[in-house]
Amino acid sequence: MKKILVITLTFLLLNFFSVSAQYKSYKISVKGDTINAMNAAGKKVGKWINRIEELRGEPGYEEEGEYKDGAKAGSWRMYSLEGDLLGIENYKNGGKDGTQQYFTYLGDLLREENWRGYDPEHPYDTIPVYGTGSNEIVDMKIVKAEQYSVRHGIWKYFEPGTGRLIKEEEYDRNVVVKPKAKEKEEVANTDPSKKKEIQKTPEMLEWEKKNRGKKNAIRDGKTGL
Repeated sequence: MKKILVITLTFLLLNFFSVSAQYKSYKISVKGDTINAMNAAGKKVGKWINRIEELRGEPGYEEEGEYKDGAKAGSWRMYSLEGDLLGIENYKNGGKDGTQQYFTYLGDLLREENWRGYDPEHPYDTIPVYGTGSNEIVDMKIVKAEQYSVRHGIWKYFEPGTGRLIKEEEYDRNVVVKPKAKEKEEVANTDPSKKKEIQKTPEMLEWEKKNRGKKNAIRDGKTGL
């Protein structure tokens, strides 16, 4: 028994000194995991739990995820201070990247966002230039990529309780994209030169067949021909 105890204590001490040598500072969670570690360069690494207290009427929350070389990376989860899941965020190089989801305190999906993060391997980006007052791309422009996230993709808003989609937006690198199908439909409805096509009934086709070539032929609206 004493031998097992000595081996266990030795293992814990070795692990303690190993962690101490690896990190400048850190914490040990209730599960015995190493969290909130700072490396020798003073950068956040590994699993972290950040607590943001209530401030000026804004509710507090906790977030947990991983840091790589001082920047948020991968999936992060947001919780209320009571433990309710409020959001699932995804990060790349410290900025939001991909799909983000946010929930009510009752667990209903409230909003779904899409972001595009900065990629240091591609310092330049090609962005579209839209025509004035239209949704047509008239040119492409090469610009230096900004080191922060931009709205990119579909954003959806849902009605709490029912989950009904109540609003949808689309972004192309922070530029709002107008729905082309809807735009064409609006033009067709407002353009007087575009006549609405009427679907002819069998009776109408039969009447036209019988009266083809006759002058002053008038339909009186009766069902009989």
